[in-house]
Amino acid sequence: MDTIASLFSFITTPVSWVIVQFHAVYGKIFGPDTGWAWGLSIVSLVVLIRICLIPLFVKQIKATRAMQTLQPEMKKIQERYKNDKQRQSEEMMKLYKDTGTNPLSSCLPILAQSPFFFALYHVLNGIATGKTIGVLDDQLLASARKAHIFGAPLAAKFTDSAETVAQLGATLTDVRVVTAIMIVMMSGSQFYTQRQLMTKNVDTTVKTPFMQQQKMLMYVFPVMFAFFGIRFPVGVLIYWLTTNVWTMGQQMYVIRNNPTPGSKAQAAYLERLQKHVTSHGKTRRRSEKAIVKAIVAKGRDRNEFERKFINGLTKAGLVAQPDGLVVTGENATVIESEDGTTTTAAAAPKRQQPKRQSKSQRQSGAASAVAPVDESEPKTSLSKSDEPQDTEPSAAKPASGSGNKPGTGTRSKAQSGQRKGPQRPKSPSKK
Repeated sequence: MDTIASLFSFITTPVSWVIVQFHAVYGKIFGPDTGWAWGLSIVSLVVLIRICLIPLFVKQIKATRAMQTLQPEMKKIQERYKNDKQRQSEEMMKLYKDTGTNPLSSCLPILAQSPFFFALYHVLNGIATGKTIGVLDDQLLASARKAHIFGAPLAAKFTDSAETVAQLGATLTDVRVVTAIMIVMMSGSQFYTQRQLMTKNVDTTVKTPFMQQQKMLMYVFPVMFAFFGIRFPVGVLIYWLTTNVWTMGQQMYVIRNNPTPGSKAQAAYLERLQKHVTSHGKTRRRSEKAIVKAIVAKGRDRNEFERKFINGLTKAGLVAQPDGLVVTGENATVIESEDGTTTTAAAAPKRQQPKRQSKSQRQSGAASAVAPVDESEPKTSLSKSDEPQDTEPSAAKPASGSGNKPGTGTRSKAQSGQRKGPQRPKSPSKK
């Protein structure tokens, strides 16, 4: 660790100068030789560095989401060229180039922060060995060696011997208790930050190797922090614990206000946004307009949570516009189904169901509804007047009870199921 820290000795002077300036301020409040003055100086150094790294943090978020979007395509390339590693690498690089994605962008904040971390380690190691580094003169060096955080010197380590700790004016028990608590807090904050990212801000609709890698890092990083933490001075543990807490808070803010599409965080955010927009009848903040604009622009590509948000606005009588604004809807509302298609539902009052009628009322109503028949057209009714008149004399008809059947003529009545109009005569039966 000392060899790696010496490689960043070129930035030691700026880091030590920043610490001294903060110490001059806090020393007037808490005293120049107190652990609060030196500890808060290290915390302030972390805050200053992380504020400067916010643009890189934004790039990290965009790069991480771009990688999540490309995971299905990357998986197809891996399956297609699983036996040709060279072709697989070429296709991966081509995919990164076409989409403008850089896998290393997600590591930018850590890479940019590393020089400051090793420079601070070099300064604290110099305090432990009694060497002046950067702008730390002998007076500041003596003041820093007297500073204790809850009984542990800034330059003490968990692995230091009792003699080394005694030279710094402390006991081995105090040093190991304080460093152990800080190591546990440092590893725990790292685990919680990674777990929060995996459980809330990952698209659960796509199962990719990227999620498995992130899940593995969720358990590997805390172990690494615990392994290296026992070799860090107390001042470096303060630095790393502060930066972990900053990262956790920064990530919580991003997850709450700008979640990954398709994640649980997006579902919770859209639910809050729907209640807010429904109560006020409009989008007020610029961030809200940007979210609504992005959802409207997706069209059929909206996920389940986004469709639920649009339908919720529609049921409340509101319509999301392409520019991100929300206006009051008209009488017709558009409901989007799961496959992206839309159906129009009228907002008119419900139609009254007619009362049930009796059989006699339905028959009388049907009879009265029959339209008058035009005399110019042939009649098709089954009534007695519609039948053709028999031209034969009545005497020609056989009498009742006679066994003989008529040879000519038509029947006097049309029976049910027979054709209307003139009937074809039947041939006389032969006995």
